[in-house]
Amino acid sequence: MNATADAALVWFRRDLRAFDHAALSRALQAYTQVYCVFVFDSEILDALEDRNDRRVEFIWLTIKELDTTLRQMGGGLIVRHGRASAELPRLARDLGVRAVFANRDYEPQAIRRDATVAEDLAQSGIEFNLHKDQVIFERDEIMSGSNRPYSVYTAYKNAWLKRLTDDDLQVHPIAELASRLAPPPESKMPSLQELGFISSDLASLEIKPGMSGARDAWEKFAPRLANYENTRDFPALDGTSHLGVHLRFGTLSIRSLARHVYYAAGKGAQVWLSELIWREFFQMILYHHPRVTQNAFRTEFDAIVWDEREDLFQAWCDGRTGYPIVDAAMRQLNQTGFMHNRLRMIAASFLVKDLHIHWLKGERYFARKLLDYDLAANNGNWQWAASTGCDAQPYFRIFNPLTQSERFDPDGVFIKRFVPELAGLETRDIHAPWNLLPIEQQACGVLLGRDYPAPIVDHEAARAKTLALFKAVRADAA
Repeated sequence: MNATADAALVWFRRDLRAFDHAALSRALQAYTQVYCVFVFDSEILDALEDRNDRRVEFIWLTIKELDTTLRQMGGGLIVRHGRASAELPRLARDLGVRAVFANRDYEPQAIRRDATVAEDLAQSGIEFNLHKDQVIFERDEIMSGSNRPYSVYTAYKNAWLKRLTDDDLQVHPIAELASRLAPPPESKMPSLQELGFISSDLASLEIKPGMSGARDAWEKFAPRLANYENTRDFPALDGTSHLGVHLRFGTLSIRSLARHVYYAAGKGAQVWLSELIWREFFQMILYHHPRVTQNAFRTEFDAIVWDEREDLFQAWCDGRTGYPIVDAAMRQLNQTGFMHNRLRMIAASFLVKDLHIHWLKGERYFARKLLDYDLAANNGNWQWAASTGCDAQPYFRIFNPLTQSERFDPDGVFIKRFVPELAGLETRDIHAPWNLLPIEQQACGVLLGRDYPAPIVDHEAARAKTLALFKAVRADAA
């Protein structure tokens, strides 16, 4: 098909919405006929271990809603299944478009894919235009005075806030240009089964996908925002936003969220804005230091010799460590695809500094299980907990799972929800059931080793070993 001077194609990726969408808005402003496409990338899907992966179903349902919305606006969504690096250029040529528009992705694999697509399209004389959409500031927009990427969050945050203007939070118009959306050629969206997956438990978990799910989640969180500072660390409370998955897949606009909290009164809004800036900090780190996907940001800590106790790692994965707050956290992850942020820090610290297992193993387990998995944030937070990353927690600050449990789940409400075998214990006992005498365990119906495991490590001994590991590496590097 010959190229059409007024036709363009918008490639949806981590931006599954039909409003405030940078690439779609730019395409609609520049061309009078704009097609839309989403590709279920087989290179990504084939690498997933679980055939009932909640994320695939979340995306599939979100794509259905997005297609419906675009059709109501006069367009629609072309849906393909295959290698995106091949499917996208082929479709662009078949449609005869002059240009392809997409929003920029900062993960190393995505950058390589986009380079391949750009080269293929260029051979056909088709432009490939990438735009900023999933962050407020990207790549090298926030740099230090020496024009180097920041490695300390507070300095980055201060520079981020200093640079921010109203223009950075402006909406990219869509609705007023919708008459330029082109109806897609007749095509059938592949089913989950055709993609190689089966339905998960997404519906029973009351996780609503799509733009409507993002809107509902925001409307539930917005009234709690003012008190966010006081409730965010307590997993038994509904104090967090649950917007992570919607930020991950772009079913809402980061500009809209940042605009709301930036101008909102109260400490809670400002604390949550800091969380959004942490997200961009880790995106910047990943872009400038892609090696962090495999190596420590602080390279001297790559020399640590971690334990390879597969039995301990599996006990951690299964929530069978004998430390109730850790086990509750891991069971929440396994059962729901979500883990409370405070618990992510506790669970990560326990794996690395109590079990002495490489942080990469934990990062990859979270990558498999988290519905809101984001490489930059997950990697950054794991390296923070492991004390191997930028602006990380100092290695000598080691979370004590008992004191963390007593402080952030004082009544054991969260523990009892996900470790029901401990529900019969008194509040004073639930954080450390190993302190109960055998006769007391018998009375509570919880025998350690039968109904619930004894602790698989001694925290104080593990702490001493961690300090020795890090001190040895630091001495060798000096």
